[in-house]
Amino acid sequence: MLEQLLTEQPNPASAAIDAAGTEDALRIINHEDGKVAAAVEREIPAIARAVDAIADAIGCGGRLFYLGAGTSGRLGVLDASEIPPTFGAHAELVTGIIAGGEAALSRAMEASEDDPATGARDLTERGFAARDVLVGLAASGRTPYVLGAIAEARRLGAVTVGISCTPESDLARAADIAITPLVGPEVIAGSTRLKAGTAQKLVLNMLSTMVCVRLGYVYGNLMVNVQPKNAKLADRARRIIAVAAQVSEERAGQLLEASGGRVAAAIVMSRKGCAREEAERRLAEVGGRVSAALAS
Repeated sequence: MLEQLLTEQPNPASAAIDAAGTEDALRIINHEDGKVAAAVEREIPAIARAVDAIADAIGCGGRLFYLGAGTSGRLGVLDASEIPPTFGAHAELVTGIIAGGEAALSRAMEASEDDPATGARDLTERGFAARDVLVGLAASGRTPYVLGAIAEARRLGAVTVGISCTPESDLARAADIAITPLVGPEVIAGSTRLKAGTAQKLVLNMLSTMVCVRLGYVYGNLMVNVQPKNAKLADRARRIIAVAAQVSEERAGQLLEASGGRVAAAIVMSRKGCAREEAERRLAEVGGRVSAALAS
């Protein structure tokens, strides 16, 4: 069964990679990596449907869950962990679940992916409900842990998304929305941490970024909800305010301090010539969307 999967096939382009010189071998890897973006591009219509479904669910009080095993699970946890500092979203908005729990983030625990009941249990133990969305990740599209969670989510009546790299996989058939970037055989046969992992990361980037854009966490292309919790992020916050409010970086720093560290409020304070309380009121009335607060 496994030997028939696209992700398990030997790649003729890298058949002699062990005998190639270092630069030649790296060029083989780079050439194969070049196929990933095109494979993801072909899935944009499906990715767009997923973005709209996730944004609609969150708008109705739902949350986004990523679930996977091995590399796929780690990628989901990584993307989920980066949403709060990047977009200022609360930590529970996007949750990453990996087979084997936190210990599996730093060391392989692949045996934990073989039980569908564990996938369903791990999902429901996190409080997953019908109004939430589950994105299941499995390069092969057949991981029992992920399929069990997808089945449970569908039983609850929730929207499900399946990301796999195998045509017409079990996961693609089980999910409401199938995203299937077909990257072809790996440079090292079966090592889906390579092209398949890169494809999944690109898809997750698109999903979470565009959902947050849809939710109003971005003004233009600026991260106006960035949390200035260290020197680098404080510098970034000042630069964002300077660009959005068209003021000097010195003035941007003053606005950031006056706003209590809230970049969006600082922008509204400057552009509307109002105090912090008024800026926060305007933002609260429009769900935090800077463009709407400036137009009101």
